[in-house]
Amino acid sequence: MQVLFDFPLNWIILFFAFLGVWAVLMFSRKKNKIQSEVKEQIYLAAAGLFSLFLMEVFATQSDLWHYIPGDWPVILWPTYVAAILFGYQLLRFIEERLVTKNVIVG
Repeated sequence: MQVLFDFPLNWIILFFAFLGVWAVLMFSRKKNKIQSEVKEQIYLAAAGLFSLFLMEVFATQSDLWHYIPGDWPVILWPTYVAAILFGYQLLRFIEERLVTKNVIVG
């Protein structure tokens, strides 16, 4: 299997969109004095990337989907990591808002 380094601009846009929103959420949450989540995010990104790698291997080996020869996009893996980090920040952001709302109401 060959690795492709020439990929469409849409992949770059998707990657930086996930990365940008992750950074915005992270910095907006840091204002609330939340510290030392970097290690947790690294573990989550590594575990998520490993599980997505296994999903790709399983799916390509069982013909759920396939890539044409020479069309395995390299940007796919960094985009997975950026999406995992974005999802983490989004869930923590929502969780903080719900906990704050429950404390005020309750």
